[in-house]
Amino acid sequence: MLIYKIFRAPEWDALKADGSTEGAPIDLADGYIHLSTAEQAAETAAKHFDGVDGLWLIAVDVDKLDNVRWEPSRGGALFPHLYRPLRLDDVVWAEPLPLVDGAHVFPDRLA
Repeated sequence: MLIYKIFRAPEWDALKADGSTEGAPIDLADGYIHLSTAEQAAETAAKHFDGVDGLWLIAVDVDKLDNVRWEPSRGGALFPHLYRPLRLDDVVWAEPLPLVDGAHVFPDRLA
């Protein structure tokens, strides 16, 4: 099963350059990397990245990650949280998440 991380372009560039990341500022503050399922990703984008252009959607295979905990968040829904750095070799694919008419357009292969 694929799960997803939304990064700003500089965060994605840093992961590519460094080979791993502790995440975005919110991840550093919370002590884990926030991830979303396919069903949660659009709401995550709308809630935390409203009007932000230049985003990237990063897909990772949850079955290949260690230290993932499913914890309640918005409305009690369980969200995947990664309690270790995200490594570039964890990434299955990455695609731009363009902002069109105020809404993020997700790739067709979001599943």
